Amino acid sequence: MGLTASVLAIDAGNSKTDVAVVAADGEVLATARGGGFRPPAVGVAAAVDDLADTVTRAYEAAGVPSATHVSACLANADLPVEEAQLAAALHARAWGGSVDVRNDTFAILRAGVAEPRGVAVVCGAGINCVGMRPDGRTARFPALGRLSGDWGGGWGLAEEALWHAARAADGRGGPTDLTRTLPAHFGLPTVYALIEALHLERVPPSRRHELAPVLFATASRGDAVARAVVDRLAEEVATMATVALTRLELLEEETPVLLGGGVLTAGHAQLDDRVRELLAAKAPKAVPRVVRARPVLGAALLGLDHVGAPARAQRTTRAFFEA
Repeated sequence: MGLTASVLAIDAGNSKTDVAVVAADGEVLATARGGGFRPPAVGVAAAVDDLADTVTRAYEAAGVPSATHVSACLANADLPVEEAQLAAALHARAWGGSVDVRNDTFAILRAGVAEPRGVAVVCGAGINCVGMRPDGRTARFPALGRLSGDWGGGWGLAEEALWHAARAADGRGGPTDLTRTLPAHFGLPTVYALIEALHLERVPPSRRHELAPVLFATASRGDAVARAVVDRLAEEVATMATVALTRLELLEEETPVLLGGGVLTAGHAQLDDRVRELLAAKAPKAVPRVVRARPVLGAALLGLDHVGAPARAQRTTRAFFEA
């Protein structure tokens, strides 16, 4: 077919994987979608085996066998040692001449900026923050949950909501409508019934994250306890962004702060307004912006950065994903 691929872009999250094959001129030759990428649960070899199916489908659709460079933004690549391990596993597949592995948060950051400069805070199932400068300097956090000092994300919010509801129900905490709205989501009459159902797994553990939207809905109706949890998340988002800006010496420069992930793109008015208020106080020159583009765009742009593609090629790739 005469086609050549410059970049194999991979954005592999916990719940889904997107792959794109991109030519040197920025044309997207093919895309494919697969399941989640979870090395901690299944092991690196099995996770890469699952990824291989999606990559193979993308290459077959593009009509090419490989690419010059593999740009992979992967969930669970939280530490440099994990990035190195995953890069070695991908390189062994011979999908491209060179391989660059980053945490998947970098894909959201790069998708939201015209050059590799800025900070991104992502709040989905968990919470993470990264920053980068064109000179290659980065700022990041381990993002391993409470072990590394993190708080927030859909799972953390659900846990916090349950904690407050349980304490309100037995008198250890102040009153909150969460005692009604959380169990009602699962058709249960009381918080005790919900605790029992979760403990005995009559409600599957995988559904616990469904309580995060219930928390926001309860907050939107004025519940003081729920609103306090949302305000705490806003404080965490603004603090992470400010620390990253400080580390990169960007606090005194107008710099984009990209907000991504299911929680931060859902349009929760209280959260959105409070994040912006706090950033205005902590980092007045930060320019907050929500990123809704598919993160695989960011992986593709990082790949095009690596191969030295011209700006027009990057515009072509961006136009494809933002159409």
